[in-house]
Amino acid sequence: MSEHSGASHPGTRLYISVAVILGALTALEVMVFYIEALAPVLLPVLLAMMVAKFVLVAMFFMHLRSDGPLLTGVFVWGLFIATAIVVGLLAIFGKFGA
Repeated sequence: MSEHSGASHPGTRLYISVAVILGALTALEVMVFYIEALAPVLLPVLLAMMVAKFVLVAMFFMHLRSDGPLLTGVFVWGLFIATAIVVGLLAIFGKFGA
């Protein structure tokens, strides 16, 4: 069995930094929810922060940053299909209207 070289694998400091950023984004999400002035743009702001957190988790903790483009493509394609199914179900059951 061959061992992985330490050069291609990020160190603990990077993972801790990403975890701190994720914690800060989560705290911001909670704060944004309670700021009444942001009520008209609450959904887009929360969605943007959600996407940022998802990208960080996928890139670093799921190691997509260091994977090849084929594996990343398989992941993105599955994510696209899952999103399309959810949006389709929401449309079928009329959850987009008032």
